[in-house]
Amino acid sequence: MKVHYECAACFLRQSREALDLATDDEELKMDITEELVKIVSENFRRGGVSNVIGTQIHRTIKDKTGNNDPYRKEREISNDIACQYIPMVEKLIEDDSSLKNYLKVAIAGNVIDFGALGLDTDMESLIVTTMQKEPAVDDSTELETELETAKTVLYLADNIGEIVMDKMLIKKLADYDVDITVALKEEPILNDACMEDALKIGLNEVSKLTTTGTDSIGIISGDVSPEFMAKFMEADLIVAKGLGNYEGLGEMDLKDKPVFCLLNAKCKPVARDIGVEVGDNIVLKLNPKK
Repeated sequence: MKVHYECAACFLRQSREALDLATDDEELKMDITEELVKIVSENFRRGGVSNVIGTQIHRTIKDKTGNNDPYRKEREISNDIACQYIPMVEKLIEDDSSLKNYLKVAIAGNVIDFGALGLDTDMESLIVTTMQKEPAVDDSTELETELETAKTVLYLADNIGEIVMDKMLIKKLADYDVDITVALKEEPILNDACMEDALKIGLNEVSKLTTTGTDSIGIISGDVSPEFMAKFMEADLIVAKGLGNYEGLGEMDLKDKPVFCLLNAKCKPVARDIGVEVGDNIVLKLNPKK
């Protein structure tokens, strides 16, 4: 996804929050902020790609502070929040076991995102509200059709905490007799899920696990490992969670591969890009890039 005008302010807001989490050294924060402003100044322009710029910013913060995981505490909080809602979610699934309902549960998990929404967001209220919404864009019927013929599914994970609810959807996808591989980040960035996070919740019990080979926000085709790209190209079907994956996949030549994005439109640029309102739930089949 190309940047919108609001993205510049969001980059700087995220930078401040990540720096405050990464270090208490005020002088160092000032030095790094000067560098981050320069990154935004040199790269933020019409045609710039949002997750590429965001990745450069957060890698710079990790490198310059020596803190490889500034969001560790928030990642742990996210996981705790998601686990609190498992009984409620299981009751919802018990009453309606359709694929669409499982998709709504997974999308509700997507609101657990301190990077997009800020550290002071009331995540618990957002989860409840999100689970009650019907998707504003609903390609779930097409997804189910693809699942009926696919043999392999590559599931692109997004945030820690969110993967607790992803696990429920992945169990449902297995009903379609498909071989499922979940792709996680090789190293921490923002509150994105890594292999360690997936193993803690037993995601390996319901799917194969791999990594993108990098720490990019979402998918950046020139940045992921050759091994991951081979898995991407070989998969019959791609299911991608979250804003970062939506932003990155929209810049790739997907050819005729079916790719479905599951997300909550948490910011104006993403909502505008899709053509929905902020806060809407999305089950979107991406069109091949022309």
